[in-house]
Amino acid sequence: MLDVALAIAALVLLVIAALLVAAEEALTRFSVVRAESLADHEPKRSARLIKLLKVPETTRNPLRLFIVVTQMAETALVAIVSYRSFSLPIVGVLVAVNIFAVFVLAEAVPRTLSILHTERIALASSGPIALLLRLAPIRILADALIGITNIIVPGRGLGLGPFSSPEELIAFADAAVEDEVLEATERDLIESVIEFGDTIVREVMVPRTDMTTIERESRVDQALEVTSRAGFSRVPAVGESIDDVVGLVYVKDLIRAELDGRADQQVVKLLRPSRFVPETKKVSDLLREMQQEQFHMAVAVDEYGGIAGLVTLEDLIEELVGEIVDEYDVEESLVERQVDGSLRVDARIPIDELNDLGNMELPEGDWDTVGGLVLDSFGRVPTVGELCSVNGHQLRVEKLQGRRITRVHISLRPVDPSQEATSGVRDG
Repeated sequence: MLDVALAIAALVLLVIAALLVAAEEALTRFSVVRAESLADHEPKRSARLIKLLKVPETTRNPLRLFIVVTQMAETALVAIVSYRSFSLPIVGVLVAVNIFAVFVLAEAVPRTLSILHTERIALASSGPIALLLRLAPIRILADALIGITNIIVPGRGLGLGPFSSPEELIAFADAAVEDEVLEATERDLIESVIEFGDTIVREVMVPRTDMTTIERESRVDQALEVTSRAGFSRVPAVGESIDDVVGLVYVKDLIRAELDGRADQQVVKLLRPSRFVPETKKVSDLLREMQQEQFHMAVAVDEYGGIAGLVTLEDLIEELVGEIVDEYDVEESLVERQVDGSLRVDARIPIDELNDLGNMELPEGDWDTVGGLVLDSFGRVPTVGELCSVNGHQLRVEKLQGRRITRVHISLRPVDPSQEATSGVRDG
């Protein structure tokens, strides 16, 4: 009778271990946000589940201890019953069978079921797990064992979520696209949001050389002509030079003035205050300021107080969702792939974006764009047609606007040795 009782106890422990493993897997895979979304349909159980999920370290450690104790106790009972009732060779066979049973019935099966029915199992197990965690001896023992663990490996793994780095989250999104859980556009948006936090104004602004400005002494009708050609609703007004931005001119103010018969009035009387931000400011902080203080344009300044460029709310949004083309924009491709596999690129394209698009390994440094890389490679302003070699890629200047590089041709062909004397050569 004792052996029968021990066998039944072992079976019960095996079932308890399977239930605990299923609960652990479900709680690990469930998120607080997902639990909160169930509040309308399952108010009581979802509230209990949220409480468990918000403190994962105080939930999973005691739960894991319970699992280990039940599995080891079950194994010990099976060994005792086998030793009392059978010969030694049969004991070995029964222990091997029990290992198979524990792995399949108390590990693989419950974890698979939790993956397939995460929500149902998480909700169903929230009550029993909450009761289990009220047992003070279990909590104390689990905390003590974790304390010993932290002595051996101080603080390892504490406070980490399901993803310990942005790269892991992007890799997870890539896997989701392959499994057709996410669309490719959704994956790109996730990556854009992650990169958005590290992007600075200099990387998204319109550089000063491309800025459209209006002199403050200009008349209203002259300013309207400039804005209508450019297709902008707001334009900076400057004084003695482009570094002397005195305010912003709104097209709606110009139109109102002309309708009121003030076409000869100087725009200086219609100026609105301009916002100045450092070019190194995080775009996430600037977007938050634009939302809170309700302005759509800011002038970026460099460390010496000079005007570096202009950034708009549209520039920030485009950094998240991609290029936004309206009826005034002349759409020009930043990257054109040629028949031979080479690329013709706008010199303003960021290095990291080009590396992603073309699977290249162009070096990043004090420059942000391809044009900056070419300038740094030559150490001077090159002329049209000059070549430089960067990490095995051949870069040829195709177009200049004044002293600014605007178009570059990139190929994988090595530079002709006879041309290296007049070319900048960089080995990354």
